[in-house]
Amino acid sequence: MPYIPHTPDEVTEMLGTIGVDSIDELFDEIPQELHTHLADDSTSAIPAGQSEMAVQRLLTERAMLDGTPVCFAGGGAYEHHIPAAVWEIATRGEFYSAYTPYQAEASQGTLQVVYEFQSMIASLTGMDVSNASLYDGASGLAEAVLMSVRANRKAKSKRILMPRNVSPVYRQVVETIVKNQGITLELIDFESTKGTIDLDQLKRQSEPFAALIIPQPNYFGHLENVHQLTDWAHEQGGLVIAQVNPIALALLEAPGNWGKNGADITVGEGQPLGIPLSSGGAYIGFIACKQKLVRQLPGRIVGRTIDLDGKAGFTLTLQAREQHIRRSKATSNICTNQGLMATAATLYLSFLGADGLQKVAAACVANTQTLISKLESVPSVEFPFVKNVFHEFVISLDVNIDKVLEALAEEDIVGGINISPDFGENLLLICVTETKTEDELDFFTETLARALSRLRSSEETNNGEIQS
Repeated sequence: MPYIPHTPDEVTEMLGTIGVDSIDELFDEIPQELHTHLADDSTSAIPAGQSEMAVQRLLTERAMLDGTPVCFAGGGAYEHHIPAAVWEIATRGEFYSAYTPYQAEASQGTLQVVYEFQSMIASLTGMDVSNASLYDGASGLAEAVLMSVRANRKAKSKRILMPRNVSPVYRQVVETIVKNQGITLELIDFESTKGTIDLDQLKRQSEPFAALIIPQPNYFGHLENVHQLTDWAHEQGGLVIAQVNPIALALLEAPGNWGKNGADITVGEGQPLGIPLSSGGAYIGFIACKQKLVRQLPGRIVGRTIDLDGKAGFTLTLQAREQHIRRSKATSNICTNQGLMATAATLYLSFLGADGLQKVAAACVANTQTLISKLESVPSVEFPFVKNVFHEFVISLDVNIDKVLEALAEEDIVGGINISPDFGENLLLICVTETKTEDELDFFTETLARALSRLRSSEETNNGEIQS
């Protein structure tokens, strides 16, 4: 233990006081088979120091071992081009190390960035107010469910209508968070040929409900009839929770304009807004609502005001977190502020602007339709739903999806997500963003065709051997 900052005499005195002979005895609960069994000098396993250039080369070589696969997976985490300036600025010390902006007089920079983030999210969603972000989109949806139950007192219900074509991960997170609070998630099926919410099943709902969740696009990438769904929910006395993709909102109708009166709460995952895919994180949930619901909005809200000198200033407002008021009165006990991610998202939106974001979304749609057209010519590839999609779609195959993905991985392609366990046999969810080139779309199509042909031949051979 060479890094303990104590002298041998101090260590001996400490061990004598607690009644053990050695430091190793303090870790006797660790099984012997897990020990490294190094020599007494455990530092011998640490390589000698190297120069910055050598370390950089070593790390680059290690990173290259992972390969540089072409990614066609989505399902809630998406690969988009990120302008280099986004993280050049976001990782400056002023932003990178900033955390909790409790002291307004010392945190004006952070507070202003978060205020800009809120303003952009409110504008993008067509809502009146946004908070300063949540942990991720899934927990954001759970917060929206809790918020809707608190806010919709007229319904006197803790039932939430949850479509099955919401992400399975999101549904699991929501269930985990709300199940012990007396809230019931009523699953609404999707139409088997369209992939969108089954309106007939929805209209058979006779009991009061607090809110209807409308995914746009849904997990399959398909576009819902948001106007009809929103108006129906409001006519039944329920609130509407819009669960959206922020990139898609550059082309699609903002939730604040859905139906006659708009959605009541909007949530989503902000990862597409300048945050790279990094082995499972980081993410940033956003949530926005109508002004009349603002006091039920969880998390931090940054407000803009005027100081005594008439200058603009920023401060936290409507602080209803458990740090500020009695825990039982708090709107949330798990919310957080992904400050760095909010900064990156703000920079991304600033650099692209409305026109740039529209071009990204349009390129996603164009690339997706191009790949769909190419896959239509591949034998045994079927489309179980209509093709009214944003940048994801589902295909049905006649062979095992996991084997298909393994075959694609051998060619350095992340081929998509196997959604069969949740939605049916041999279904593959594919995502196409603006980052894909024509050559990559052709490569995916050709590689998939070869893989399917090889796997079918293998299965036919195996079946023939079994029969004989």
